Amino acid sequence: MATQLDAAWDALADPTRRRIVELLVKEPMRAGAVADAFPVAAPTISRHLRVLRKAGLIEETRVDDDARVKLYRLRREPFGDLGAWLDQVQAFWRDQLDAFAAEVARQADAQADAGSTHEGKAR
Repeated sequence: MATQLDAAWDALADPTRRRIVELLVKEPMRAGAVADAFPVAAPTISRHLRVLRKAGLIEETRVDDDARVKLYRLRREPFGDLGAWLDQVQAFWRDQLDAFAAEVARQADAQADAGSTHEGKAR
């Protein structure tokens, strides 16, 4: 799974490829429609699509009525893997922050107890 995650992160490191993914979230698209959304040449977008496909993030299918036309769509599985990895990291930090908050509360209670004990002796 690490190799698949690495390939996915590598592919998503490029802002143009992230934008392509955002477009494909809405609907499957033809390569030409994807290219029309960018101010760069179609071959450049074609290379980005190829990187996303090799990383397993998108798939291409042929349109039934015209085998020359490729339709690009997101694949669910790799994004599930990315989400699961992010969930693990988020859980780690949530646990760390919960432990920190508990320690701060414990120290605050200890200081409050020490202050009330000290006030009682002063009277």
